[in-house]
Amino acid sequence: MDQAEQLRIIKASRQSRPLARVITVTSGKGGVGKSNTSINLAIQFRKMGKKVIILDADFGLANIEIMFGAVPKHNLCDLIYQGKNIREIITWGPMEVGFISGGSGIAGMTNLSRDYLMYIIQNLAQLDAIADIIIVDTGAGISDAVLEFLVASGEILLVTTPEPTSITDSYSLLKALYRHPRFQEEATKVKMIANRVEKEAEGQILFNKLNAVVTRYLKIPMTYLGSVPEDVQLSRAVMQQVPVSLQNPGAKSSVAYEKIAKKLLGKEEEERQPKRGMAAFFSHIVNGKK
Repeated sequence: MDQAEQLRIIKASRQSRPLARVITVTSGKGGVGKSNTSINLAIQFRKMGKKVIILDADFGLANIEIMFGAVPKHNLCDLIYQGKNIREIITWGPMEVGFISGGSGIAGMTNLSRDYLMYIIQNLAQLDAIADIIIVDTGAGISDAVLEFLVASGEILLVTTPEPTSITDSYSLLKALYRHPRFQEEATKVKMIANRVEKEAEGQILFNKLNAVVTRYLKIPMTYLGSVPEDVQLSRAVMQQVPVSLQNPGAKSSVAYEKIAKKLLGKEEEERQPKRGMAAFFSHIVNGKK
């Protein structure tokens, strides 16, 4: 797909429907609460009146569906290879938060013809009419697939914990992103969430440490969204496959997610964050691999 064709698809999608805000949630290592963050922010956005869809792009794992307690009948592969439409592959979870299982579908898109890619991207662009916010839950670590999503995203939420390995891996992920040939610093906003902290001040200290190194060596601007405390209520909710923001809205982790969601949807933050929509997001991924 050449650049002119890519721009034509994006322009056509913008003329026919509003653009969704695409937020990509990632982490430098597994087990830091990335998928929990995606799900609970989705629930908080719904409570604020936003329509939300999560794209589970963590290939090989099914964290989102497990935490939702829902098994999808279809995934992105069915859209690409079985002729399903975009609405048929959405599974609806609690509070009508939709999610799409990526499977290995996105990785396989690079082998499709230009005409078929146009069909797929136009289908995915319909998500802009279904959702106000689309959360892309990536895999953890520095795989090529993860980096492709991050390069395509204008808004990245980086989930980090106080563990030394988490901090080191977060820096390694940002370094790999910075060195990616298609990374555009001016078009990318990286926002950090400190997870599993003992107290709020610990989150700010964690951000300051990581940001100091990133600013010195990578020149990637970062902002701090806030922290989520270590919370036994969240652990219990995970075991029962219910988002803590639903099961226990008064839990300290739920309150923290609510604060972060409100910050993301604040007027000033919304105005700073341009909406790309899903056509632009996926066209960027596919065009970059051609």
